[in-house]
Amino acid sequence: MEQVHETGERRRVRSLFISDLHLGSRFAQAEAFLAFLEAYQPEYLYIVGDFLDGWSLQRAWRWQPVSTRILHHLLEWAWAGVTIRYTPGNHDAFLREFLRDFIWVEVADEFIHEAADGRRYVVIHGDQFDDVESKAAWLSKLGSLGYDLLLAVDRSINYVRRRLGRKPWRLSAGVKARVKRIVSFLSGFEERLTEHARQKRCQGVICGHIHTPVIAARGEITYGNSGDWVENCSALLEWPTTTSGASTSPAPTRPSAARNT
Repeated sequence: MEQVHETGERRRVRSLFISDLHLGSRFAQAEAFLAFLEAYQPEYLYIVGDFLDGWSLQRAWRWQPVSTRILHHLLEWAWAGVTIRYTPGNHDAFLREFLRDFIWVEVADEFIHEAADGRRYVVIHGDQFDDVESKAAWLSKLGSLGYDLLLAVDRSINYVRRRLGRKPWRLSAGVKARVKRIVSFLSGFEERLTEHARQKRCQGVICGHIHTPVIAARGEITYGNSGDWVENCSALLEWPTTTSGASTSPAPTRPSAARNT
């Protein structure tokens, strides 16, 4: 994992892949996300779903000034020539009714990203390959409420632990990881996504949805998950072509400027 130090200098990357910010939820790490954006200057930005949390906004409208600052920052990037592509997820599925290119953002169910080394990646949120989402959406929404409750419990516990000089302890992360592993196993989440990439004649897939940042080989297909900005504060990035002509494929990062404490 690469460390990003707050020097004030933006690091140039070819592509950034972020997902699951859940903007509008009271648990979104919006300040950390804005600090992350300010540390980089990409050519391409892929928003891989659940950038907005429509479920939370329906229950209670929470829109902080930092959320508006994030949108302004993205708009400035677009005006500066950054290509921004947005593939909606289950929490912002309402955007799937507007699958079209707007003035400053392209919106589609999935994209094919061609990396600098010529490798092709399907970019998709991934909820379409989750059987719980497709066959029992009510269960997913119930699970989301339970997850929010666990996050609230975490905050209360860790407030006390900080007062006692102890390190944070995250009950929600452990529970969610176990649940997501079970769901992933039962629905064959990673296998179905890698097969989808294979059918698209791509060499990799980049997704979100399960909030677990990883990049790993699944046979001849590279599986990448950009994680989330609720607990992990993670992203995938692709470096630009080097002077020797070589380039790197997307790699995971948890920048120090955006790390949970």
